[in-house]
Amino acid sequence: MSAEERKAYPFALVGFFVSDKPIEECFRQDVTPEELEKLQDLLKKTIFTEDVDIAIAPFVVPPDQVNDALNQLAEVVFNPEEKQE
Repeated sequence: MSAEERKAYPFALVGFFVSDKPIEECFRQDVTPEELEKLQDLLKKTIFTEDVDIAIAPFVVPPDQVNDALNQLAEVVFNPEEKQE
């Protein structure tokens, strides 16, 4: 497959976390874009081959809303100019 024929496929890493705190208090609010980029690079190097690029966004998604969340991420990745207007 040539570079001009590249296609995007959604993927998910599924896990869970355990806490006695409300969900709103479980995630850091000060994560920087640089930290997310480091995480993205680590995932890319760890689980994908060299010729694959990835984009990530942190979400806590109820199981019945996974498709909507993936569609939102796709919109941000593939149509970023529309979100800036």
